Amino acid sequence: MSEDRFPRGRTAIVGTGTWGMGEAPGLSSLEIAAQASLAALADAGLAPSDLDGVFGCLPDDMFAGLSISEYLGISPRITDNNRVGGSSFQTHAILAAMAIEAGQCDVALIAYASNQRSASGKLVSASTPFLYETRYKPLTPISAYALAASRHMHQFGTTREQLAEVAVSARKWAQLNPDAFMRDDLSLEDVLGARQVSSPLGVRDCCLVTDGGAAVVMVSAERARDLRQKPVYLLGGAAETTHRWISQMPDLTVSGTAEAARRAYAQAGVSAADVDVVELYDAFTINTILMLEDLGFCPKGEGGRFVADGAIAPGGRLPVNTNGGGLSCVHPGMYGLFTMVEATQQLNGTAGRRQVAGAELAVSHGNGGVLSSQAVLVLGTAAAL
Repeated sequence: MSEDRFPRGRTAIVGTGTWGMGEAPGLSSLEIAAQASLAALADAGLAPSDLDGVFGCLPDDMFAGLSISEYLGISPRITDNNRVGGSSFQTHAILAAMAIEAGQCDVALIAYASNQRSASGKLVSASTPFLYETRYKPLTPISAYALAASRHMHQFGTTREQLAEVAVSARKWAQLNPDAFMRDDLSLEDVLGARQVSSPLGVRDCCLVTDGGAAVVMVSAERARDLRQKPVYLLGGAAETTHRWISQMPDLTVSGTAEAARRAYAQAGVSAADVDVVELYDAFTINTILMLEDLGFCPKGEGGRFVADGAIAPGGRLPVNTNGGGLSCVHPGMYGLFTMVEATQQLNGTAGRRQVAGAELAVSHGNGGVLSSQAVLVLGTAAAL
């Protein structure tokens, strides 16, 4: 879709919900997703019977759209189970916006949940091994991100201390969020001294393994004016896929986010300099550095220096991952939908102690696979229209 054909500002998120953040023992992924969905509907002042579009995925159900619909007791006109990892939900939002604009549905739900922590206590992956990498016995997916981190360090002089700054900043935001799973103190020394998992990344450079679910409700801008919650408008959205496996990535220091962001900004008519809040997919500390570069907040190679000295922590020059991110808030296998929830809450003013004053424009970013599928949404208040 060319930039001038994107339905800029013609759809809006009007409800958000989370459920089972951290641990939800005894509940299935579907049950957690349903509870998050009901919370999002309640936030919007809507009921399940109002839904006629369902977008989402579950880690253990290839028919997630059908299962969520049946569980909620609805018969939607359109469902979509597109699954490209943690960027799935940004692509769902793009597709939902186009479906609403085309009259295929009026009220769209985007939902996800996982019970991986209480069910197994470890990261659950549905990926099949890649023949040409498996023989080297990588730890999937962390070894792929460690490879990208090593390359960035070699090419640009990025340090382990700069990576650690990302984890410490995320924890400081998490300490302002009562729903965050990890809120105890975390220092640079704690991160640097933690057990290494795949060099140069240690335990505290890695995302959490949690349960949790999230959901958002989208409608047309016209309908949004009549609902309970302050609308947050979708101004731009784009995705880019560059590879599947890390050995096939064209450049280990440049992700598809660079091209997705270029198109999303063009659709929205803004630039990185206009953005007030950044919610990006921090599966590992290197992600934050790479994505801040690719999103245009600093030049390529400057990400490590950009995050130093608390620049992305509370009180820093750029609020990044204000809920604590996947590193300290929640990471139930796929985290992308939580960046949409947090961006929306920042813009409609419901983020509590972590609220960024005067936020009018936010970026929600999703990362799928091993830096494989990238998606970017630009969200704004009515003032940004």
